[in-house]
Amino acid sequence: MIFSMTGYAARTLDVGQGVLHLELKSVNSRYLDFQFRVCDELRASELVLRELFSARLSRGKVECRISLSAAGAAGSAPALNLELLCRLRDLEAQVRRRMPWAHAFSVNDLLQWPGMLDEQTPDAEVLSARCLELAGAALEDFIASRAREGEKLAAVILERVTRMRALIEEVTPSIPAAQAAFQEKLKQRLLEALGSVDDERIRQEVAVFAVRIDVAEELARLSTHLDEVERVLQTGGACGKRLDFLMQELNREANTLGSKSVTSVVSQTAMELKLLIEQMREQVQNLE
Repeated sequence: MIFSMTGYAARTLDVGQGVLHLELKSVNSRYLDFQFRVCDELRASELVLRELFSARLSRGKVECRISLSAAGAAGSAPALNLELLCRLRDLEAQVRRRMPWAHAFSVNDLLQWPGMLDEQTPDAEVLSARCLELAGAALEDFIASRAREGEKLAAVILERVTRMRALIEEVTPSIPAAQAAFQEKLKQRLLEALGSVDDERIRQEVAVFAVRIDVAEELARLSTHLDEVERVLQTGGACGKRLDFLMQELNREANTLGSKSVTSVVSQTAMELKLLIEQMREQVQNLE
């Protein structure tokens, strides 16, 4: 399976005293880079989350956001701390016996008193365990989204490989005749220019030039590299760096093919090959 470095996933989980929301998204990067934005209650879980994600991901700039919200949680309405309320009532009575002019507590004063509202917070260990549970589910969604994107990218690359093979197969049969014609033309020009030079010497010079313009090796290496691209894609996994190297090698052979060309057909083919290679390279840079 081929994976893109671009992906997204989001999950929520009701933990009783609140709702956990976790969001994962990633973009391209040469290495695996994490950015965490975690609520204070789960700050201690960041290291464990990093280990969880690192075990399944190898490249990409991954952003993880985790928040804990009371909105929508079951039983989220806070209860009054009746014991504390009674204590404050008794204390107020004692104060007013000694200071009758003192102001009485208002409802707002009582509600804002520390500990008056029994807002239960989840146990730290329980909350951390539920967060890991949520992160595991979100990670599976995240990897699935990267796999879907990777499948599309692989299809684009393979389509370009097919087009490159067609170009190579189309131009290969015409090359020997074109090179032979060019050599004969070169021989005639040398004879006309030099006249009295020994014919054997001219043949030697033409033969040397023929070696320089021979593109059979470049065409063979192009085909070999295309075979390797297909093999890597079929193998799957984290293959982005390997494919990026192959794109460099393909581009090198296409450049050499163009520099050795002695016909417009080969030159045009080299240009089209380079265009297809560049299109593949753009897609490869998105792969994990």
